[in-house]
Amino acid sequence: MKKDVVILAIESSCDETAAAVVVNGREVLSNIISSQIDIHKKFGGVVPEVASRKHIEVIGAVVQGALDEAKLSFDDIDAIGVTYGPGLVGALLVGLQYAKGLAYALNKPLIGVNHIEGHVSANFIQHKELEPPFVCLIVSGGNSNIVYMKDYGEFEILGQTRDDAAGEAYDKIARALGLGYPGGPKIDKLAKEGNPDAIKFPRANFHDNDILDFSFSGLKSAVLNYLNGKAMKNEEINKADVAASFQKAVIDFLVDNSIKACKLKKVDKIAIAGGVAANSSLRDNLFKEGEKNGIKVLFPELILCTDNAAMIGSAAYYEFVKGRVASLDINAVPNLKLGERRI
Repeated sequence: MKKDVVILAIESSCDETAAAVVVNGREVLSNIISSQIDIHKKFGGVVPEVASRKHIEVIGAVVQGALDEAKLSFDDIDAIGVTYGPGLVGALLVGLQYAKGLAYALNKPLIGVNHIEGHVSANFIQHKELEPPFVCLIVSGGNSNIVYMKDYGEFEILGQTRDDAAGEAYDKIARALGLGYPGGPKIDKLAKEGNPDAIKFPRANFHDNDILDFSFSGLKSAVLNYLNGKAMKNEEINKADVAASFQKAVIDFLVDNSIKACKLKKVDKIAIAGGVAANSSLRDNLFKEGEKNGIKVLFPELILCTDNAAMIGSAAYYEFVKGRVASLDINAVPNLKLGERRI
């Protein structure tokens, strides 16, 4: 293997069409993202068929844009990395089929990447000194997990959601408050104007201090019941207080379990990954609790928290150096689990 490994990465698991060029898993030469947020806003969430059609429209230009920004050609690429799950099956197939076509035409190795592992790998781009082992909190619209990363691509799941993911709960409560889509940034912004102690919303209790799972369905139901009760009584709703109190319940849960996980595994660093990693309250509270407990808290920059291809390129590099190359009959796996491989 030559000294530098150049990966062209493609990501299309939901509503962002993205391509990036990444060298040796940590140096990003380009990271192009075509977002569909404005398209899906009017629907109040991502419409899978619409997302798939938009991916088809822009993927060629996005990939070429990534190469142009990196000042490279297809001949300079050593391998092609692509997300094959989890995500929306139609959206995944667009990126996957495009990547397979490139790999075949260019005779380049194809590397299938787990989207969740990509989020974890965003921290290798941001924190170039970071090496396993460490604990990682993964929080997004579809996932809420605490994992112990033993080695590159090797994960032990310490805790996971038993129902709604944190980001999913944010979107549902934002919709109930009439804030629109995407819910996470809108609740985070409104919460700054409210009192986080105004309403005591419940937090799941598993009656065992060693269980690091999450559950947000009860919290979601409690907020919806509160809003419905106020509406039935024609009482005024302070949306900022609701947003702040809801967010406090979510963040306290995430932070408490994260610190417990670090103590359980006797590690002094935790990396945060996924779209909810952009949440200002989560960042502030984890930094605060990390300082109290002697734990270094690592976050990617905001552009690396959302879905992007640079993180896929980083994860693909570590798969590539381990010889985990996919065949051209690899298929999309919409429910792919963390640590699972179907290549």
